[in-house]
Amino acid sequence: MSICITGSGSYIPEIIKKNQDFLSNTFLNSDGSIFKVSNELIIEKFNSITGIEERRYAKNEYNASDLASFAAKNAIKDSKIDQETLDYIIVAHNFGDVKFGTKQSDSLPSLANRVKYKLEIKNPDCVCYDLIFGCPGWLEGVIQAQAFIKAGMAKKCLVIGADTVSRTCDINDRDSMIYSDGAGATIIEEKSKISNTGILSHKSCSFSSEETFYLFFGESFNSKEESKNNYIKMHGHKIYEFALTNVPLALKSCLEDSGKSINDVKKVFLHQANEKMDEAIVSRFYKLFDLTPPNYVMPMSIRKLGNSSVATIPTLYDLVNKNKLKNHNIKKGDIILFGSVGAGMNVNAITYQV
Repeated sequence: MSICITGSGSYIPEIIKKNQDFLSNTFLNSDGSIFKVSNELIIEKFNSITGIEERRYAKNEYNASDLASFAAKNAIKDSKIDQETLDYIIVAHNFGDVKFGTKQSDSLPSLANRVKYKLEIKNPDCVCYDLIFGCPGWLEGVIQAQAFIKAGMAKKCLVIGADTVSRTCDINDRDSMIYSDGAGATIIEEKSKISNTGILSHKSCSFSSEETFYLFFGESFNSKEESKNNYIKMHGHKIYEFALTNVPLALKSCLEDSGKSINDVKKVFLHQANEKMDEAIVSRFYKLFDLTPPNYVMPMSIRKLGNSSVATIPTLYDLVNKNKLKNHNIKKGDIILFGSVGAGMNVNAITYQV
């Protein structure tokens, strides 16, 4: 049995927010004090570390479930399946639907049920549920879809990653420049007539001791804010060190479980969290085999799309799969790796043969 991605789709929002658009922000330290350097220098340093030049925001009238349904339509069209034959719709997200101008998360009903409604799927045997696993959520959804298919519970699954992270940011926190909105989707199917392709191995880990709250919801750095809303916050340096230690090991374990060689790997698709961090992860991964990464082994979209949480990897895969990213393509037979890290702290990986 081969369990494969038979269709992919993404939705990249139209609103572009450039780095210079943050020049008028008042950035504060976590104790509420004002930075002693100019916004120009803050943004310049931010760009040198993250690689981000611009990011995408959803239109005011769209929520995460809308973005998810747009990406889903594209994936269904790409796969050429009848959407009424879907057994599961799995939507990975972290914040539910956050309406523009509010800070309240809405996930009742689930985003997966909302997507089914928006797609006008009538089959009651198409089961919907949401998955919260931090930024690795889409990848974990693919792993769960594979398990359902192996168990005989499903033949076709729609797995989506979607978030509007821009609506959960503290405008006084310079980390707000990292986040963006988007959605990516894939159709996961059993292909009984094809062997030795699709998902070859997977790895999932949850490190939930002192790492649990490296990413969390907290109050604004601006103590004068009256709303007392909570916003996405993170201990960036701790996350960086955690990722550099644990993601390469997960990738190595996953690859070894597949029986494939490091020399077989054509692409490594990582969660688009931070350009320098991703480059360091890949370097450390190859160093575990006493190698250096080949040129163009790691596609990146973060410079133009920012960090859209669960949407980064399926969006990146869709772009490469459809030859929309310069210097990157995949072809039948290629061995590729997926790897992610996020709130929890959760880490996962998949070895996949195209």
